[in-house]
Amino acid sequence: MLYILACGMVFFPGLFCGLRKVLKSAFTHWSDADVVVVSERHWLVNSFVLFGAPYMAYDLYAMYLSHYHQQRLINNSAAHQNHSLQTVKAFLSKERLLVFHHMALLLVFMPIVLFFRRDLGDFFIACFWMTEFSTPFVSLGKILIQLGLENSKLHWINGVMVLCSFFTCRILLFPYMYWMYGQQFDLPLHSVPFHLPLHCNVGNLSIMVPQVYWFILLVKKAHRLYRRKVKDQGPKQE
Repeated sequence: MLYILACGMVFFPGLFCGLRKVLKSAFTHWSDADVVVVSERHWLVNSFVLFGAPYMAYDLYAMYLSHYHQQRLINNSAAHQNHSLQTVKAFLSKERLLVFHHMALLLVFMPIVLFFRRDLGDFFIACFWMTEFSTPFVSLGKILIQLGLENSKLHWINGVMVLCSFFTCRILLFPYMYWMYGQQFDLPLHSVPFHLPLHCNVGNLSIMVPQVYWFILLVKKAHRLYRRKVKDQGPKQE
């Protein structure tokens, strides 16, 4: 997983820098703005959206199955309970925010990227994909707990990585995008929202608010784990 991530971190910036040099040499009359606009375009932006769409659909089903089997373990009396409309409703009620997040990506984000953006905004689409940088750490934390390693040093290090990556790539990402837009048009950060269409601000806000909510939950969980660890260790003996 980290190897693939490292390859992407080398490939895309390398491709961007290489194209800039080639285009600058081939089209000497082009301005830097012309070169950068062409260099940032890449077919993989749309293709990766198509590639990732089945993941969002599969992940919804996988989350439902996880919820279903966990409930069977919790309710021993319902060990032979079959899938039903009631089990689906219980899942949707418990995970409504995650379900909404996945459905919005499938039904709103994907059509906008593929059909309505007119091949503009590759930078911002790439920024949105950066939100998934924290996902491997979140998943690893759950796996370590399942393996009984919740008190291990690796779990605590991974917890710090979860908080740092989540805050950086899912919350700070949004003011960073607004700041970059302001840099392009020589606008101060606080005035950028007033120069953007309303639907852009509403869309960004609808994506950012759940991230803030999930980050608060992560911080509360980390605080509980820290307090429990301190309590388990107790006062040091002289």
